[in-house]
Amino acid sequence: MNQAVMVFTNSTARSAALTSPSAGMVTYLSGTNVYESYNGTSWVTFGGPAVILVDYLVIAGGGGGGQGIGGGGGAGGYQTSVGTTGGGGTTLPSLILYKSTNYPVRVGAGGAGGTGIYNNTATTGGNGSPSQFILYSVGGGGGGIWTAQSNGKPGASGGGNAYAGVAGTGTFGQGFDGGFRNTAGGGGGGASAAATNHNGAAGISSDITGTSITRGGGGGGGYSPDTGNSGTGGSGGGGAGGASGQFGASGTVNTGGGGGGSANGLTGTTGSGGSGLVVLRYPSALTITIGAGLTGSTSTVGANKVTTITAGAGNVSWA
Repeated sequence: MNQAVMVFTNSTARSAALTSPSAGMVTYLSGTNVYESYNGTSWVTFGGPAVILVDYLVIAGGGGGGQGIGGGGGAGGYQTSVGTTGGGGTTLPSLILYKSTNYPVRVGAGGAGGTGIYNNTATTGGNGSPSQFILYSVGGGGGGIWTAQSNGKPGASGGGNAYAGVAGTGTFGQGFDGGFRNTAGGGGGGASAAATNHNGAAGISSDITGTSITRGGGGGGGYSPDTGNSGTGGSGGGGAGGASGQFGASGTVNTGGGGGGSANGLTGTTGSGGSGLVVLRYPSALTITIGAGLTGSTSTVGANKVTTITAGAGNVSWA
């Protein structure tokens, strides 16, 4: 059962805010951990402590940068019920879930950086892998390569072009398009904006953990002698594009940042995308079980607990 609810400390606060409630409205009173619905005449308790309200942040793995004047990788998909969702989407609803029920969680890996010989066997960056908490965030697109003057790959956020290729497209509600840079590597798209040239686009700041952290930045495009510069990584974990004689930097772990594209004239592997992340916030009276296959930790922040899952795939449940 997935439904948006209004949260109040107690019934007094609710009455002050909802002077004319409509039948069918659902509220959560955090002081007593109770859900109530309005039947047209009065507020009626339902579900009691068997149901819980969970907020979330789900970020997929970022795309890898391209090798050889490569485009930057796009950021991984960014979806949340707290603050701004990626790709121009609206904030998603909190989830009403049941206790003693398993819910699947997956943290996506970053896409591999492009590899090979600059003017012979260079490869585009790989797309990031999806992350999941009930819903899916798709992986970021990989960056293009010079030898094919290739396009950036589509994804949650698009990968940057290479030389004369076309930038990869993003996905509405998850991330934005990659950038185009003529005769160079374009920047990867970010969660909050499209890339416009060789710089990676910015990510989004979230305080779901109690601390404001920016994630979901695009990777920078690689250096080209035709332009004389490389792109910066987008704020939020995007890897910088490789300067002259250098490979691009990898996206930061657990941010979904895109990897940076490499400069010209190199043989090897450029920056990979950063891995994704799943963050869950729920009332502090509850206890979460993090199942086998997942790596995570839990802290108490005010009236809530916050569980941050950094790797793996498995189930979570609450009691």
